[in-house]
Amino acid sequence: MPTLRSADVPIHFVDEGAGPAIVLVHGFASSIAGNWRATGVIDALTAAGRRVVALDCRGHGESGKPHDPAAYAGTAMADDVIALLDHLGLSQADIMGYSMGGFLTASLLVRHPGRFRSAILAGVGDMVNQGGPDPERSRRIAEAMLAPSLDAVQDPVARTFRRFAERNGNDLAALAALQQAERFRFDPAKLSEVRVPVLVLVGRDDALAQTADRLAARIPGGRLRTVPGDHLTAVNADFIREVVAFLDEVSPVRSS
Repeated sequence: MPTLRSADVPIHFVDEGAGPAIVLVHGFASSIAGNWRATGVIDALTAAGRRVVALDCRGHGESGKPHDPAAYAGTAMADDVIALLDHLGLSQADIMGYSMGGFLTASLLVRHPGRFRSAILAGVGDMVNQGGPDPERSRRIAEAMLAPSLDAVQDPVARTFRRFAERNGNDLAALAALQQAERFRFDPAKLSEVRVPVLVLVGRDDALAQTADRLAARIPGGRLRTVPGDHLTAVNADFIREVVAFLDEVSPVRSS
């Protein structure tokens, strides 16, 4: 199982296929296996002639799961992505992030603009438009992760994430620590300085991505596409077709 150590946390990753590299960053309470493998995204991208590099974010999947909020504070989670690129000797790559991973991707475009040829911000809207997670929502999700049972969680959004986290076999204390952390925020106006093509890709019924149109409009090279589904079901065949078509246009595979 390939891993690297980033700020003393073991980060599990996969590196498959050949061609232009794309980095995949999954959503909260998900993993490489859940967000990208089970949905067919990795297989579709490698079949399209691309090298797929994906990581389990700290606190998730096969990576280390600290229970200390300090381990997730500031830019730690985004820095893991840069550490992976450096570990593999990739000076540039395309990048796609979903939900939490979409926010991390947006922050990387602002902080490390030269490292990415293009980006896909999927399953996001408000979190990026606000420059970071909503503190009150984070508090409610953390409480939900620490609740004695799903039945004890009343907030509908937090309840959805608790159910999803349990279904995927997550370490609930690690997920609570992540939500309790003082995470990095950025000025969303900085997205106007992004100079690479960006696809904003969301489910039509995704309640967490209702301002995706505003997000796409912030970015000079931004475009919005919608697919059937909500936050938990939008990574589907239509989603994959949009991803492959976008990458073929903006970062084409070169024939030998």
